[in-house]
Amino acid sequence: MKLVLKIGGAALENPATLQSCVRAIKSLVQDGHQLVVVHGGGSALTRTLKMLGKQSQFINGLRVTDAETRDVALMVLAGFMNKGLVAALTRSGVSAIGLSGGDGPVFLARKRNNGGPDLGFVGDICQVETRWLEAIWSAGGVPVIASVALGTDGEYYNVNADQMAAACAVACKAQTLIFLTEVAGVLNAEGIPFQRLETTKVPFLVSSSVISGGMLPKMDACLKALNGGVGRVRVFPSEKADVLADFYQKKIDLGTEVVVA
Repeated sequence: MKLVLKIGGAALENPATLQSCVRAIKSLVQDGHQLVVVHGGGSALTRTLKMLGKQSQFINGLRVTDAETRDVALMVLAGFMNKGLVAALTRSGVSAIGLSGGDGPVFLARKRNNGGPDLGFVGDICQVETRWLEAIWSAGGVPVIASVALGTDGEYYNVNADQMAAACAVACKAQTLIFLTEVAGVLNAEGIPFQRLETTKVPFLVSSSVISGGMLPKMDACLKALNGGVGRVRVFPSEKADVLADFYQKKIDLGTEVVVA
């Protein structure tokens, strides 16, 4: 099976949660699955920007990214965060290969231009070169990809990691896409996670602000993945990542399964 796993930055910064994610990845690899790991690092980026005297601004869950912020994102995401995750996987015995979207390039992006506010150097994935992923898989490795990509104009762009993971899952024809996040799943108005969330219900949940903030790009990524042919999409609590070792063997009720309806 091909599986794309997106790990949020908060999980990478919590040692216990990071190790839970590492154990899950190792078990899935040992079971013969082909994995791509896509990661973010928003909290670390915000903290680093603050240390440099820059305040972070978000619109609909996406970071406004000027040239200086983009450069810091490249340093934090493709540098410290990526190499830290690669090191943790390597220590566990997983042959992890760290990349940014600009290496290869595995991913190409275009500046976001959807008629909304100008977010600066924020890109949308327009092309995925899966032969690099296939090459790493054929050598027994796991690609670990930071959420920055080279643009068609030669500039680097900050890309939302959820949307990069969805684009990756569609391009490599993955059977499953799992978003590991710090929350228990997609929450209803009472703060309880949906076990199953039908895609037809998403627009109402967005318009009523039940889904908001950082969950907006995540839900957009879920819809794009399902519409692109990915069979299963799950938003899953990263602190429970250990149980993903049994994802294909038994029913797991944690998190939210997003389904086409």
